[in-house]
Amino acid sequence: MIEPLKRVARAVALIAVSPLLLWFLIKRQIMDPDRALQGSTQALALLPGLPGVYIRRAFLSVALERCAPTSVVEFGVTFSRAGACLDDNVYVGSFSNLGLVYLERDVLIASGVHIPSGPETHGSDSTGLAIRDQPGRRQMVRVGAGSWVGSGAIVMADVGRDCIIGAGAVVTHPIPDHSVAVGVPARVVRVRGDS
Repeated sequence: MIEPLKRVARAVALIAVSPLLLWFLIKRQIMDPDRALQGSTQALALLPGLPGVYIRRAFLSVALERCAPTSVVEFGVTFSRAGACLDDNVYVGSFSNLGLVYLERDVLIASGVHIPSGPETHGSDSTGLAIRDQPGRRQMVRVGAGSWVGSGAIVMADVGRDCIIGAGAVVTHPIPDHSVAVGVPARVVRVRGDS
């Protein structure tokens, strides 16, 4: 009984967001797709409650590389890269900011998490040129299936499968599967499953 209701809710959300989707598709043709995405996700981030979740998902299923129909993106979440991917049962907590990221199946992202497009989104080698004018290098940051990233964490490198990243941690180097990592910079303090 619940699944047919969810399908109806998804269809209604897609119809409701159609004008914004059309505007986004037009903007994407005349400007950078990432720039078009940023403004649209900022507007959609303000929609509260369950209707907001359904409307954001309907929009993101068209605007992102992938957004599974079972993913949940909460209030205040913004995206900066259209290449982002959200697999099945992904949860993104409120006020998180996501760049070029691949969130694999069953990933949980707590509130206020920042996952930019890698550690070098801005160039900084030249002291004679403003940082904003130096080319950066964006890279896909992958969070492995079943991992949980705690509140306020910043993730700039890949996280393995079934990991726990502690609240406020700053991930600057890849974290292996089944690890619990905490601190600034994040370091592995134990392996899940070890006694």
